[in-house]
Amino acid sequence: MKKIGLIGGMSWESTTEYYRIINETVRETLGELHSAEIILYSVDFYTIEQLQHEGKWEEAGRVLADIAVKLERAGADLIVICTNTMHKVARQVEDAIGIPLLHIAEPTIQAIGARKLERVLLLGTRYTMVEDFYKGRYVGSGVELQTPDDADVETVNQIIFEELCLGVIREDSRAKMLAMIEKAGEKGAQGVVLGCTELELLIREQDVALPIFKTAELHAKYAAKEALR
Repeated sequence: MKKIGLIGGMSWESTTEYYRIINETVRETLGELHSAEIILYSVDFYTIEQLQHEGKWEEAGRVLADIAVKLERAGADLIVICTNTMHKVARQVEDAIGIPLLHIAEPTIQAIGARKLERVLLLGTRYTMVEDFYKGRYVGSGVELQTPDDADVETVNQIIFEELCLGVIREDSRAKMLAMIEKAGEKGAQGVVLGCTELELLIREQDVALPIFKTAELHAKYAAKEALR
């Protein structure tokens, strides 16, 4: 079994889901008392969020790249960044290490392709919904990403950073998100990509008619399978 190096803490609530899902996947695959071999580096999210807010992405990339190097030196065979937004610096991390970085978009693209869907709604932080570092991975995949209007982009971003990253779940926020999804379905969306790991804490499959693609869950299972390959 390969050792998985997790870069977590962004936020720690979603990182706990990575730890749980990876271990459950290994146990389901190997049986008995098997669990994953994991090396976790959990950052102080306040520091990372400040760098995001100030637009200091190169500095944020150096922080994550340094962590990835430490994980590699500690024995990790592959690296997983436990958040969508910080994949903005994925190339910087990849360039610093000699082991694979498993990009969060890849297993989601595969899952959408398996369902033969052509247009899906992308929800996430403002960075993920507006910039190309995530959406660019879908180019050539046959999947078109639909994003909310500007006002809804700000609403989603606020819910993520001011509520979910603090462990706060509000029913009125859930209702706002479900209304966005319903509106997207009326505009032709065939599914929903939860492009922020925290959104999986708020949006439940039983509340949505469209298929939901949970990027954190898919990423974690992908990491477990790669470790067992």
